[in-house]
Amino acid sequence: MNKNFLNKSQKKILYKNIGFLFVLILLCALLIRSGILTGGETLADLAEKQEQTARTSPETFPADNVLSGEAETAETESYPSEQEQTASEGETTESEQEATPSESDPDQPKEEESPTSEQQKGASAMEDRVTYKTGFYYESLSDTVKADITGISYPADDSNAAISYDTLRYVNILYYDFNGKQQSGELICHKAIAQDLVEIFYELYEAQYPIEKIALVDEYQGDDSLSMQDNNTSCFNYRALPSGKLSNHAYGLAVDLNPFYNPYITYNKDGSVNITPAGSENYADREQDFEHKISKEDLAYELFIQHGFTWGGSWKSCKDYQHFEKAI
Repeated sequence: MNKNFLNKSQKKILYKNIGFLFVLILLCALLIRSGILTGGETLADLAEKQEQTARTSPETFPADNVLSGEAETAETESYPSEQEQTASEGETTESEQEATPSESDPDQPKEEESPTSEQQKGASAMEDRVTYKTGFYYESLSDTVKADITGISYPADDSNAAISYDTLRYVNILYYDFNGKQQSGELICHKAIAQDLVEIFYELYEAQYPIEKIALVDEYQGDDSLSMQDNNTSCFNYRALPSGKLSNHAYGLAVDLNPFYNPYITYNKDGSVNITPAGSENYADREQDFEHKISKEDLAYELFIQHGFTWGGSWKSCKDYQHFEKAI
């Protein structure tokens, strides 16, 4: 038998399968046209929708390359997503932060804190302020400070004064009082020792060296006795010695430290002594031990001596245990 030809039985099976396949194709075509296989939309409907979309958005959805199912996707992608919007807002925020530096940004310069009215006597910071450490600075006398001291610690008529306002400096320092509490103090001194004072009092502050109070003598109406009795540490006061000669305090070159516990003692020819301030007689005997006594073993003594000051406790003709001065 020739293998190139089919017998009747095989032909019959072939024709049967071809007929079945034709019926299946016809059935599928009918189903597609009716919309059953396309979710309710016929091919005509989809073609019409595609054509309509292309007319309304010709730039976004080119009619020659967008299928109906891709049209919705392209429309969605034409707007920024929620993540893109968030990122965009984040970029705007960063730009605003760059325009307005954050206070917590360590790379941004910080403005110096404004001094309190108590520290500055109500005056603004002077242009020549020199800051040694936070809370420790000196500067020229402001108009407010000048007004406060004129006629009290500074002569009302300065035409013949031995020192001018310009030679003086206002000094702000921090210290620990006798209760161990941090306080802010102020001094006026000669400009030649201003740096010495901020350095010395900073070291005393770091060591929590007790100082009862530090205020201008103007708070005592320039009365040195009242200032000493109140154990006030001070510097400038335009006053004369009993001899008529100006004290080094008048030049702002001397500091009296904790004066009540470190009195000023003079000796009379008859052997008697004068002790000031009044009430500090118990502290005239330097052989005894007591708190706040300045001696050569005391930190304050060591610091002032290191900065070129001399101590009144080393004088021979009199003893001024509270007193440190510097010659310029």
